Amino acid sequence: MTPVLDDAFICDSVPAEFMDRLWAAGWRHFGRYFFRYSTQPGEHGDEQTITPLRIDLSACVFTKSQRRVLRKNTDLRWEVIPALLDDDMRAMFQRHKQRFTHNIPDALENFLGEDPASGPCECRMMRVFEGERLLAASFFDVGQQAASSIYGIFDPAEHKRSLGIFTLLLEIQHCREAGLRWLYPGYATHEPSAYDYKKQFRGTEMLDWSTGDWRPLLP
Repeated sequence: MTPVLDDAFICDSVPAEFMDRLWAAGWRHFGRYFFRYSTQPGEHGDEQTITPLRIDLSACVFTKSQRRVLRKNTDLRWEVIPALLDDDMRAMFQRHKQRFTHNIPDALENFLGEDPASGPCECRMMRVFEGERLLAASFFDVGQQAASSIYGIFDPAEHKRSLGIFTLLLEIQHCREAGLRWLYPGYATHEPSAYDYKKQFRGTEMLDWSTGDWRPLLP
């Protein structure tokens, strides 16, 4: 039987090796607020079971559709820099959040804190441009052997480019090149939900809350 978890704490600074341990135990964080929970209310009032995921970067081979997303965006350029929040990023977030009808977030700071570069751990940002125009960005934390995706945004006018998937693919490539072992793409749910795209990566494992063990998600 899956235990019911609803844990949280506040912390200003966490060393890289301890971030690895927290992620492996199902913890996530938004700014200084660390949390883990095993259930949440669904969009239609039903209860959903939270499923923490991680990608074994050594076992992650991109699918045909994922390779198609990469090819579709070869005209774009991207960079990885320390995370920052500026007016362009906030304006894109306001456009991005119009896509949602449920659990609509207020601001990027809800996920990243006021100054993500100041901690509680190292936070990087993937920025994607068409020429000089910012099309998408994603934020991810880096530990000693693992990284954890926090949030991604993109210009809804460019939805045909599948930029949410594209930035996650770029994160996987970046983390693999950096010699990391795992990438935690965040929570999904056992039941069908808007987070199902996170389950489509080969090498994905899920955390069994009842035992604390990770096991393959896909055959």
